[in-house]
Amino acid sequence: MGKVTGFMEYARLEEGYEPVDTRLKNYKEFVIGLNVEQAKQQGARCMDCGTPFCNSGCPVNNIIPDFNDLVYRGGDTDWKHAIAVLHSTNNFPEFTGRICPAPCEAACTLNVNDDAVGIKSIEHAIIDRAWSEGWVQPRPPKAGTGKTVAIVGSGPAGLAAAQQLARVGHAVTVFEKNDRVGGLLRYGIPDFKMEKSHIDRRVAQMEAEGVVFRTGVMVAHLPEGSKVTNWAKDVVTADELMQQFDAVLLAGGAEQSRDLPVPGRDLAGIHFAMEFLPQQNKLNAGDKLKAQLRADGKHVIVIGGGDTGSDCVGTSNRHGAKSVTQFELMAQPPEVEDRPMTWPYWPIKLRTSSSHEEGCEREFAIATKEFVGGEGKDKGKVVGVKTVRVEWTNGKMVEVPGTEQVLKADLVLLAMGFVSPVAAIVDAFGVTKDARGNAKATTDFHGGYRTNVAKVFAAGDMRRGQSLVVWAIREGRQAARSVDEFLMGESELPR
Repeated sequence: MGKVTGFMEYARLEEGYEPVDTRLKNYKEFVIGLNVEQAKQQGARCMDCGTPFCNSGCPVNNIIPDFNDLVYRGGDTDWKHAIAVLHSTNNFPEFTGRICPAPCEAACTLNVNDDAVGIKSIEHAIIDRAWSEGWVQPRPPKAGTGKTVAIVGSGPAGLAAAQQLARVGHAVTVFEKNDRVGGLLRYGIPDFKMEKSHIDRRVAQMEAEGVVFRTGVMVAHLPEGSKVTNWAKDVVTADELMQQFDAVLLAGGAEQSRDLPVPGRDLAGIHFAMEFLPQQNKLNAGDKLKAQLRADGKHVIVIGGGDTGSDCVGTSNRHGAKSVTQFELMAQPPEVEDRPMTWPYWPIKLRTSSSHEEGCEREFAIATKEFVGGEGKDKGKVVGVKTVRVEWTNGKMVEVPGTEQVLKADLVLLAMGFVSPVAAIVDAFGVTKDARGNAKATTDFHGGYRTNVAKVFAAGDMRRGQSLVVWAIREGRQAARSVDEFLMGESELPR
């Protein structure tokens, strides 16, 4: 805990943002983190609640009261201990400290009738200081085991598993189909939410720990016409990996986007969010594209009210879109949750992102009926979206008569989530899939994350479907323990 009376003396202190007109001029991070004194004050608010629900609310089970207390104490040694505590459960707090929605804060005991402790901002402060002070160093193994592991996918699940396995002495090779490491962290999350230098320095650390990264290598073949981002130059087969490695972990992201098969879907100007977002990240990295999808001067409609849709909003505004409108099929949630009913679970409430604040019209309880094509020089191009208002009755969607309208649109971005990982990869290994198309595997303590195929494991989005970065890290760590146990007969890796 922090200070005994701290939660009564100090208010929650939010991280700051650079002004909208400043941040829209570039793709750099604009969050202003807490300084040492501010973090200390926020840590003081951690109360002696007895049962720290924040620990179980966090998917990686961060030991939150401990690092809050260490930051509150405030000495350099305390901060060093704080990053050690944080790293004991989370390999990459610089990722989660930036892009995690913080379910730990929803579970904070103080959140029952007050503002939660700013756990995410404290985590952000700890890891940023740790990097700046040089406290984050490679931890190579003392000796090798002679065992080899292939990890397919270099997103947070693959990276977490790779680091854990390398540190106990296994020879780990990570295969990434795109040209840079990071998976959806690299080519899904906009740079203004998380700059890619954070990935690069972790990659350097992991290479010093013995991890080998092979980028631009696709495992199996994508079907013709696939919209999944793929900048691979080489292909390896599942059989080759099975022959060359003692264990294989499938840790790719859920990249199969949910489509919207309504009339006019084949018109030009309608794209998945994951066709749009990776291109800007690639340009930010210094690469060139022949024909980038851009929103300059366009009326943009984003279909889907989640984080990916919000990312499309922020990117469109930085392009200089004429207008941006975001659709959400569900009714507008309440601005304030019913805490006695929802705590300590994740509440349904209206969430306004920094991208929304930069300029966006939000439409709730609205469904798309048809994409409208143009005439003359605009023939074959989308020029509008025909919509209808909907109501939800007993869990069923009902259209409201007389509410149809056509909204102008030059660019439509489909951001309705992801239905499954890339099926071609799962099928190439002969792995059984569940009803949602994910690799089927349990999370049991012994034998967890194993698929039906000998020595093939699955974790992260590949096993659980579309989820959060923090869940991917958890699954990567737990899968690493299962792989280690499979290879060595036992494992001392944490679960």
